[in-house]
Amino acid sequence: MKNKIFGMLALSVIAIVLLLAGCNKSKPAQTGNDDDAGKETKKDELIMAFGSEPETGFDPTTGWGRYGSPLFQSTLLKRDDNLNIVNDLATSYEVDEKDGKTWTVQLREDVKFSDGEPLTAKDVVFTFETALENGSVVDLTILDKVEATDEYTVRFTLKEPQSTFINSLVATGIVPEHAYGADYAEHPIGSGPYELVQWDKGQQLIVKANPEYYDTKSYFNKITFLFLGEDAAFAAAKAGEVDLAYIPAAFSNQEVPGMRLEAVQTVDNRGIVFPFVKSGEFTEDGFPIGNDVTADPAIRHAVNMAVDRQALVDGVLEGHGTPAYTSVDGLPWWNPDTVIEDGDIEGAQKLLEEAGWKDTDGDGILEKDGLKAQLTLYYLAGDEIRQSLAIAVADMMKPLGIDIQLEGGSWDLITKHMHANPVLLGWGSHDPHEMYNIYGSKFAGVDYYNTGFYANEKVDAYFAQALRATSEAEANEFWQKAQWDGTTGLSAKGDAAWAWLVNIDHLYLVKDELDIGEQRIHVHGHGWPATDNIVDWKWTE
Repeated sequence: MKNKIFGMLALSVIAIVLLLAGCNKSKPAQTGNDDDAGKETKKDELIMAFGSEPETGFDPTTGWGRYGSPLFQSTLLKRDDNLNIVNDLATSYEVDEKDGKTWTVQLREDVKFSDGEPLTAKDVVFTFETALENGSVVDLTILDKVEATDEYTVRFTLKEPQSTFINSLVATGIVPEHAYGADYAEHPIGSGPYELVQWDKGQQLIVKANPEYYDTKSYFNKITFLFLGEDAAFAAAKAGEVDLAYIPAAFSNQEVPGMRLEAVQTVDNRGIVFPFVKSGEFTEDGFPIGNDVTADPAIRHAVNMAVDRQALVDGVLEGHGTPAYTSVDGLPWWNPDTVIEDGDIEGAQKLLEEAGWKDTDGDGILEKDGLKAQLTLYYLAGDEIRQSLAIAVADMMKPLGIDIQLEGGSWDLITKHMHANPVLLGWGSHDPHEMYNIYGSKFAGVDYYNTGFYANEKVDAYFAQALRATSEAEANEFWQKAQWDGTTGLSAKGDAAWAWLVNIDHLYLVKDELDIGEQRIHVHGHGWPATDNIVDWKWTE
């Protein structure tokens, strides 16, 4: 009865939202010539169901567009389907080889905003200065100044060399200085492939093709994004009311007539971060730092060895995912040598015994120097995948004699305990700088970055070399060495500061006739990563 009532409520929500969308339904575009009269017109609309809504709006200077297409804005550079960096608004860029701090970008001269005004270097300067002043998730603290040297040339000067600054040029959509105000986030104007038509908060977003767009034109004249929860999105797909719906793994085995399941590889990972240092210190807020059990590398390595990652994929993710060994699996800066043999209970037991961990009192829990191998693993309450992963890992550790108690809670609760206890967290980005944030000693105790206070001087040195590199190829060599150089590194083959578990496939129900192009490796599930290549989507015959 409960499921029946919930299903009725879900369908009621869908009906209301679709009614709103229907009230704004535009007339299909006519195609062909007079000889085509009487034939069915080309379908130029698309309706999609996504659970996440950009609550803060569509302002790139405060973070919009960093997880998927910015839709309304263009960026200086972008990544292609193979994650190579290519030009967008830029026609070229150069990095000063002598100091590595001066970046010069040449712009296209044929670009207009959707209101018909030209996009020039002053708009680029205004965008980056605004983003810097906003001090939001757009981290531009490395930027010293940005200048327009002429109408279509921009010069960025950094405080110090940083190869990952290129990702700021990839991720930051350009806003118009002449049309930027306090309400810009709700009424964006840009030079991207789409224009905003209507945003009904909590319900839907309607966009239309931007006729001023300078690059590949959208196949669709109108796209509607419905903000539906997972159950409601699945119900909408079953009812044939949406062309694409983001769904959880729990629904992946249910067939929907006329739709196919698209499983997209990701670096949307989940893993356990360990306190790396011994206990005894406290943060400025008085929260404890360190854990005497996980400070022992044998414990961290044993957990990594004993976890059966494929079993987690098969059991928790219904087979829709991949084992994870780092935070950057499969990306150009990933070191494949970080892959280890897992599910090795015997090997993990032997390692612990050699390290002095033994069950001296017969209670099934190992001890060393009077210290019990007991841990509390924190995870975000309400997140079914994290909870299921935590339960499964705790069960896998029992044969080792490592006792893991589970604690689900809010982020506020986790924040108080995350420096002294293992926590199940998730990351995933197309920017290698994220790895630096997670593992760099500079970021120990900063926000949710290096929560375990991990530090390795050699890893830090590799990070510094990667950041000073003047090309992505050169930087990638050092990112890879930071993970494992044959002797040390941040991965499970080295310090094992994390036990990475799985990369979660992003699952979509897609109408059989809808071609969504070649999906790139998706990033963490914030936003709409599937839309990265939305201008390539089309209906097939």
